[in-house]
Amino acid sequence: MSGTSAGVTRISAGFKARRAGVTLLLIGGVAIGAAGCGSHDHATPQAEQLQRADLVDVSQALITAAPAVNREVAATKAAWPLIADGLPTDIRALPRTTIQNAIARARELKLPTLFEEGEAASITGPGSTLASLFRGFVTLGGRGWKLIGAAIEEIEHGSPRTARFARANVAIYIESVYDAHFELAQIGKKLLKDYKDQKGPEAFGGSLTQAQVDGLAQTYSEPSDRLYPHTSVKLGS
Repeated sequence: MSGTSAGVTRISAGFKARRAGVTLLLIGGVAIGAAGCGSHDHATPQAEQLQRADLVDVSQALITAAPAVNREVAATKAAWPLIADGLPTDIRALPRTTIQNAIARARELKLPTLFEEGEAASITGPGSTLASLFRGFVTLGGRGWKLIGAAIEEIEHGSPRTARFARANVAIYIESVYDAHFELAQIGKKLLKDYKDQKGPEAFGGSLTQAQVDGLAQTYSEPSDRLYPHTSVKLGS
């Protein structure tokens, strides 16, 4: 994957087991804190440990997802100039292979189990936002491309009424694809900041290295993932 070394090793083996163990420490810390007097404005060492463990697991999920993400981004960037300003008046002029490839690559995206809503609810600290951004990318991009494909089919083969409806609303679907890649492009710089805020290599050691974070920051970045130009097509056009 671009931006990460071929020798990147698995960061985490079983996030559930580790989270469970750290959660026990956190519960213990809460119990001890409750026995004392007053409240604390800052996270306890146990809570910080849990947040770091979650950030490691989130980073591993991003590394695993990167090859499919790279394929989707490449396919979308190839197709984007064809739809950024809307669909052509003569739909037959639209290169189908390029569009179909983008639709197929978006369909292949899989949301990591950790990022699914049920699992993601247990992620603590900054890892939660990273998971949410990735989930937004997969959801918006997948639905956007699926509906663009459906709109093209309706314009070409549907009744005049359904073709007009599809053309009038395709701007929503195109904007959805743009927004998906905008969210994807925010992940890297947020991860860099989160890693630094969590005391970086000093705190993570070999579980999450600066090189691995730098690689992810390059893969999930505006230069790598954002779409240009911004769509100019308007709803109903």
